[in-house]
Amino acid sequence: MPSKRFSLGALALLLVLGCQQGLEESQYQSLSDALWDKDRTLEFQFTPQDTLSDHHIFINLRNDNAYPFANLFLITEMEFPTGQMVTDTLEYDMALPSGEWLGQGTGSIKENKLWYKENIVFPSSGVYTLRISHAMRDNGSIPGVKLLPGITDVGFQIEKTE
Repeated sequence: MPSKRFSLGALALLLVLGCQQGLEESQYQSLSDALWDKDRTLEFQFTPQDTLSDHHIFINLRNDNAYPFANLFLITEMEFPTGQMVTDTLEYDMALPSGEWLGQGTGSIKENKLWYKENIVFPSSGVYTLRISHAMRDNGSIPGVKLLPGITDVGFQIEKTE
């Protein structure tokens, strides 16, 4: 019986490692009380080890049932070690038309892995900075939503392409 448990444990470990094989970087920041202030820009720094291969970058975020929208607008800035800056305005679906949340997870927290950059090569070595802020607005309202409820964690991950 112990050998069967060991085999199941080894199999589980191999599955976890296999799923993480292309993962090169992953970082998260938690938001207090699941509230994202529109004036709070989340900043992440990373130093890619591979400046020759293609990579995918994802924005990861976790939301709970307090999130009041079916979509999400984000503003991102990627600052290169050379000082070059690339700014993007992104929109993501967070729920189906039926109201069912997209993403993975059971219970009230869903984790979403959102495409940010596909097949990107980091052209120079050094420290890169990724800044992420939300740009949500209520319908017909010019000012942004001051405190966006329901976002518990925001992060990113970099995967080497296969």
